Amino acid sequence: MIPTDPNYTHRHEYSDTGRLNMPTVSIIVPNYNHARFLPRRMDSILRQTFQDFELILLDDCSCDNSRSILTQYAEDPRVRIEFNEANSGSTFKQWNKGVRLAKGKYVWIAESDDYADSRLLERLVAVLAADPKIAFAYCRSRCVDEADRPGVFVDVHLGYDPQRWATDFCDDGHDALRSYFWFYNPIANASAVVFRKNIYEQVGGADETLRYCGDWKLWAAMVLKGKLAYLCEPLNYYRFHGATVRSNSSDGALHITEPLQVLRWILKQGVLPQSHVEKVYEWQACMWIPAVMSLRTPLALKWTILRHAWALDPHPIRRAVRPALTMVRLRIRRRWRDLRSLFTAARS
Repeated sequence: MIPTDPNYTHRHEYSDTGRLNMPTVSIIVPNYNHARFLPRRMDSILRQTFQDFELILLDDCSCDNSRSILTQYAEDPRVRIEFNEANSGSTFKQWNKGVRLAKGKYVWIAESDDYADSRLLERLVAVLAADPKIAFAYCRSRCVDEADRPGVFVDVHLGYDPQRWATDFCDDGHDALRSYFWFYNPIANASAVVFRKNIYEQVGGADETLRYCGDWKLWAAMVLKGKLAYLCEPLNYYRFHGATVRSNSSDGALHITEPLQVLRWILKQGVLPQSHVEKVYEWQACMWIPAVMSLRTPLALKWTILRHAWALDPHPIRRAVRPALTMVRLRIRRRWRDLRSLFTAARS
């Protein structure tokens, strides 16, 4: 069971001078061209049962009417608006900017196209308040489409004990890294997470050189500073649509090169046993080798992928035999099937 503090207050407190004390939570909304989703997002924040927060609204030079929507909330004393004069081109630059501006003990990065159950903050803050060793707490997410139609739950376990995410739990960070963080990012959506600002700062924030896997590296770094907690209650609604970063992640093969970079960083932490290190090499070989062998992958991109593979694995060619043979076998089978189809069509 995850510890929670039932006595934790979620009301604003005022000093004798009448000035508002520092907020418990800083909510950061980094926005770029999500005008159509902003009303639902903002409504889900302002209706939170936990009200001791400041709200930092960021905009990265949107081309739609996002800014006119965001400025409608400027009169709320809890709201601070920070608009970029030039597009940063990076989700993680916006995260770091928001955390630098944050005054709260805890931070919730509420992505502008998602929305939340009204109890998300109340439930997650109570978990953090009950145990100072918990670096961050997150909840289950549910997919929604562009029209708010709910879909499947976002249970990212990739074969690792799916029942683990069917109940609440609290893990030691090193154990979590050895159990599943080395394999993939178990947190599908940042909007489901509330974290300690000081831990975020200790690890140096999000890696701005990454576009696709910066969140994976960030959560992995933060779990090494303490514990993580998970609530199986679906309090977060993760909107998936054509403009999301993940849906466009194939651009430049980031879905291959960036995991190689993150795993190289994880291996440098010296936490994984050698048996896991070998599994990392083998798992990633199954990802990068097909891309290198594909006729559709440009030559320059193949060299980029190989460079990252070599940086991760000192003997990448040794891992190539089995995936390469599998690809050749599949190609022969597919070609043979095509030839049979042509021959059958010719006879008829």
